Amino acid sequence: MIKKDRKGIHELYSIDPIEADKLLWGRETDSSRRGFLKKTALATMGTFLGAEIAFANTMPAGLIPASLISDEPFLIPGKHAGLVILNDKPINAETPPHLLNDIITPADKLFVRNNGLVPENIDVNNWILTIEGESAKEKKTFTLEELKSNFKHYTYQLTLECGGNGRNEFNPPAKGNQWSLGAVGCPEWTGARLKDVLQSIGVKDDAVYIGYYGKDIHLSQNPDKVVISRGVPVKKAMEDESLIAWSMNNEEIPVMNGYPLRLIFGGWPGSTSGKWLHKIVIRNKIHDGPKMEGASYRVPCNFVSPGSEIDNEDMCIIESMPVKSLITYPKSGAVINDGTFLKVNGHAWAGDYKVSEMQISIDFGSTWQKCELKSPKNRHAWQQWNANVNFPKKGYYEVWARATDSNRKSQPMVVPGWNPKGYLNNACHRIAVKVV
Repeated sequence: MIKKDRKGIHELYSIDPIEADKLLWGRETDSSRRGFLKKTALATMGTFLGAEIAFANTMPAGLIPASLISDEPFLIPGKHAGLVILNDKPINAETPPHLLNDIITPADKLFVRNNGLVPENIDVNNWILTIEGESAKEKKTFTLEELKSNFKHYTYQLTLECGGNGRNEFNPPAKGNQWSLGAVGCPEWTGARLKDVLQSIGVKDDAVYIGYYGKDIHLSQNPDKVVISRGVPVKKAMEDESLIAWSMNNEEIPVMNGYPLRLIFGGWPGSTSGKWLHKIVIRNKIHDGPKMEGASYRVPCNFVSPGSEIDNEDMCIIESMPVKSLITYPKSGAVINDGTFLKVNGHAWAGDYKVSEMQISIDFGSTWQKCELKSPKNRHAWQQWNANVNFPKKGYYEVWARATDSNRKSQPMVVPGWNPKGYLNNACHRIAVKVV
């Protein structure tokens, strides 16, 4: 039996959301309206929230009010004080949505996702990048200065998102860092196009994949152990926007984010964009480095029931990330006066596609309002959207955001298909608003 006085609200809802409803609010579902809540239970919740819940009759059971979702800040050196640390060894930290309102993500607000320890004593003057592999026509090395002088520089604004962003919403819970929504950002990156560097040494016709190796340190501190070595198909590597980057927002890349050299593949899981880059291999097969096999960065090839055990051969590698959006203004918990409208804005992105439409709802998804949506600065950059929202009366509201991509796929209102690693959650983002 769940003990209310021993567990926090998120843990209660992760175990059994309907039972959590009953324990926290004394609320139960209405048998005449399956999946919804009784008026008495909604009244209790409204009292706690400090306002009557507008459109309460459409609020599903088992839903934590957005105003109760905490983003309490912690401090991490070199980053904005509002970043939330999920792990300190290795360091992993995310950025609350309201701190991601910038069109171009500042360096101090870009999330940190590490699998190992940050390299020590980085010697940028002697940093070497090696290109080799069974499908490379020759082996070649470049200093950082040679990369900068031998190849044309390109700058793109590219969306970088952890494949596990949103993991904390999956039920049954998935193992790993319990990312909320802030493992995403879209800085400007400058470097050489990966395809220009690869073509300079020659790529054989049998090339299938590229893989990377970084200088991060294994948690065991065994120098012979590789922390992570992932990659992408050659087709993705040869895109114009695929970069070997040495600069972020016209400055050096922060150490936590891969200084002095890293790969950037916009629109694909951030784990493909290797940090502290010192070697690239051109493979005649799918790369088989650490975190490329088993269940790592893979999802079931077909839908499975929650909690299922899945054989590794039934798991498929994650490639393009799904359509997604964030409300970055206002911060959840906003209070406005009755009779005034609320300006709402945010970002939307869609992996290898563009976002074609953006909508918001204030009645738990029963109706949707179209937003103004801007074009991306370049391919793989997120897009800005905004809307003015009018609320019909005083009360508690939730603003939900939903993006649709150019392939006509929309964000689901609830957490999408369960998978054992908790990847690719692109459910609608929602914030709380109180009208007084």
